[in-house]
Order: sequence, then C-alpha cells, then structure tokens
Amino acid sequence: MPNPRPTVADIRALKGQRQLSMLYVETPDEAAAAAEAGIDMLSIIDPLWTPEMREAAGSCFVQVGLLYGELVTTEDYLRAAHRAVKDGGDSCYCAASLGTVRAMADEGIPVVGHVGLIPSRCTWTGGFRAVGKDKSSALLVWEQTKALEEAGAFGAELEVVPDRVAAEITKRTPLIMLGMGAGSGADAQYLFAEDVLGCTRGHKPRHAKTYRDFAAEYARLQKERIAAFGEFRADVESGAYPAETHTVPIEDAEFEAFLSELPSES
Repeated sequence: MPNPRPTVADIRALKGQRQLSMLYVETPDEAAAAAEAGIDMLSIIDPLWTPEMREAAGSCFVQVGLLYGELVTTEDYLRAAHRAVKDGGDSCYCAASLGTVRAMADEGIPVVGHVGLIPSRCTWTGGFRAVGKDKSSALLVWEQTKALEEAGAFGAELEVVPDRVAAEITKRTPLIMLGMGAGSGADAQYLFAEDVLGCTRGHKPRHAKTYRDFAAEYARLQKERIAAFGEFRADVESGAYPAETHTVPIEDAEFEAFLSELPSES
C-alpha cells in the first residue's frame, strides 16, 4: 500500500522539527521523480493541475498555485480552489487580497499566501530585488505575515528576505514559512525544478542551486532529433524507406483477383 500523503496537520506538526523540501514542478515526470526522491511538498500551478499530476505526485503534499491576474474576484478564487482541492490538491497558493484569503480559509481551504518579494506586487517594493534589508521593510514582511495569519492562512511563501529576518519571523508565527532565498531558518526550502535540473533560460536567481545539466542534454538530444529527421527525409527521397519490412503483404492470387476487378489504367 502506498504511503498516505501528509495532511495540513502533519505539515504543521513538523514546524521546528526539521526542514521540509519543496519543488515547483511542471510535468508528471517531474512530479513522479520528486515523489520517488522523497520530496515533501510540491507546487503545481492550476492550469497544469490534473488527476494525472495528482497520481504522479504520489505521497507529496501539493500546493496548487492559483494564478493572480487570471483569477480576479473572490468568487473566481473560491471556484478554482474548490476545483483544485476536489482534484486532490492539499492546499492552494493565493496572492490575492486578504479578503480573498479569508474567504477561502472560511471555506476550510488551506491557503498559502506570499510575503517578502511578491512578484505580482514587486513594483511596490522596488522591482525584483530583496525585501527586508532595513528595519522598515523587514517590519513590513512581519506585518504581512501577521495579516495572513489573522486571515486564516495555513502558510506563506517567504521570498528573497535576509536569512536572519526570515528566521526570526518564522519562529514567531504558526504559519508554515516556505523559504525561497530566505535562508535555513524558514520551515521549508523551495526551489524550481528547472533550476535544480539546469534548464533555466535567462536570469538565474541567486538562491537557485543547480544539480544537473539538463540543458546540455536537451541540446544534444535536439541535434540527434535533427539528424534522425534528416536521415528519414533522405531515405524517403532515395526510396530506402519504406522497405519490405514496413509494408503489408498480400498473396499473389488475391492481388491478381483484385487487379482483375479494376478498370484499365488511363
């Protein structure tokens, strides 16, 4: 019998006991690999969240990301969240207003908010840069955390915040703090699978760590793909394909009988 996946209560019980591992994945293969590797938590965005992904994720606790901007009203979020949970999601990420977070929590949906560098709101904090490097901005992260706590959230992504600030906030809140570039004091360490596998194109975040070079392997496979397609084209042009092994035979007598029924060639 497969191991049951952890509940919200199980995740909460691990706070302060050990660091959790968390990955953002985009394919069933990545989800299955994460489950096989023993990753604790996965983040999967709503458009990619399917029963196939739930099965692939195995015993991983899954946070389903509800896309800010694609969903607008509180009702939009509630409908999407109920659908995500119905399909096996264990919690829902929501970067919308505190009122929306509160409405989801009131429905019993485990909600994960976002503090620190919030990509959808980064214009307010100076763009894609660290947050909390001075007293006032560090206190803002603390206030955001407390507001999510009071709204009934289960956890919060804690992104690109000084490690000492993150550690002190994490110790002072019951929320599960999912650290991304926030040091070892957060409750979980959260990375994107594409960074871990070396697939990132363009800017690579400072906190990302690469463990494999899939980009080089994909480039090699692309060269092999082009070569194989070229060989196929050459075989078609030369007549080498299809060969006798690729065709369906017919007995001579049956073929002659077939021909006898056809009109003469024009």
